[in-house]
Amino acid sequence: MTYIVMDACIKCKFMDCVEVCPVDCFYEGENFLAINPDECIDCGVCEPECPVDAIKPDTEDDPDGKWLRINSEYAKIWPNITVKGEPPADREQYERETGKFEKYFSEKPGTGS
Repeated sequence: MTYIVMDACIKCKFMDCVEVCPVDCFYEGENFLAINPDECIDCGVCEPECPVDAIKPDTEDDPDGKWLRINSEYAKIWPNITVKGEPPADREQYERETGKFEKYFSEKPGTGS
């Protein structure tokens, strides 16, 4: 098992999870974070830190494994992030929205740390 970041993170990207990760397995996109499943040690400390409940065990992924694939793919190409940055200023308007991947997901990398 590994943890994955899901739809709720898009356009919110709070990054509280980054500070508690003991193995620095988070990677930063422009408007989303990804967990590298090959680096995650399944400790679960990141999950309760997410204010929008975007981090889940991979056992709660979509039946087709969509979020595990997304996390795996983008963790390979986005920069590693180890220090909490500033979440987007407009995050509050997106916190409760669903279906954000199709509307807002950006493949562009973040700045990392």
